[in-house]
Amino acid sequence: MAMTAERAAPAAARVGRIEGPWRSAGRRLLASRLALFGAVVLATLALVAVFADVLAPYPYWAQDVANTRRGPSAAHWLGTDELGRDMLSRIMYGGRVSLAVALAAQLLILLVGVPIGAAAGYFGGWVDTLFSRTIDVLYSFPDLLLIIIVVTSLRATLRTEAGGVVGMLASLDDALAGMLGIFLSLGLVSWLTVARLVRGQVLSLKEREFVDAARSIGATRRRVMLRHLVPNALPAIVVAATLGIPRVILVEAALSFVGIGVQPPIPSWGAMIFAGSNAARGGTPHLILGPAGALALTVLACTVVGDALLDAFNPWMRSTGGRRPV
Repeated sequence: MAMTAERAAPAAARVGRIEGPWRSAGRRLLASRLALFGAVVLATLALVAVFADVLAPYPYWAQDVANTRRGPSAAHWLGTDELGRDMLSRIMYGGRVSLAVALAAQLLILLVGVPIGAAAGYFGGWVDTLFSRTIDVLYSFPDLLLIIIVVTSLRATLRTEAGGVVGMLASLDDALAGMLGIFLSLGLVSWLTVARLVRGQVLSLKEREFVDAARSIGATRRRVMLRHLVPNALPAIVVAATLGIPRVILVEAALSFVGIGVQPPIPSWGAMIFAGSNAARGGTPHLILGPAGALALTVLACTVVGDALLDAFNPWMRSTGGRRPV
């Protein structure tokens, strides 16, 4: 009996130390140097973007006409552009635009993709067929081309019509420097991956024992979906949202590069890269290296954090606990 009690004590201790998925994911993230690096970079960029009015040495629109296209100096650490504007200040304000577009677009993507994916996976039948075929049709269109069509069509409508709801949207678009169309187009086009991912998660979860137990005690469909299915799919949703942020940032930069993104004089990394791509041939590479470096660093940090989250939430990673984190 004494031997049995001694064996039961360690087993009980091990049971007491069982970690939930969020705590386990947090521990793995803290143990990953790459994840910490990415998180520190993103936190720094976010703080710089939010407090750009305080941290930027000059206003983004201020011109020094006597020092145009000058390289880095004590007065302008990253040089000046073709109009004499400080590059460092404009990069800081451009980070505000990129992060605002990324977060707003991801919010719209989750608001559209999560309910559609959850409904398709839970109800099945004609609901699943309708949503799945709609997703397949939208997947057949090139994303960037569809986004360009939505942005240009919306802006043309807002400029030609006035009054009522359209007038309110036009005023909001002007206040956002033309970013309303970018928000809506990215949100309406990029929800497909999230919806398909949530559908797969719900299809797997709805056959689990805890869902059957909830139904057996009289839980309604709404309660089962909101209290049991969607919360258990949150890790996958968080990973998808994190990995989707760099894609949104790159799309916004591409739109600004071709001239249909954020409207001047608001700085954008894509527009700055476009302006610097021609000037760099004249011996002024700082015009493109600054915004391109900021864009690359942001995308790299988002990708690193997203990959770390994917590994941390992956249940199969628990079987490789002896592997040294990167």
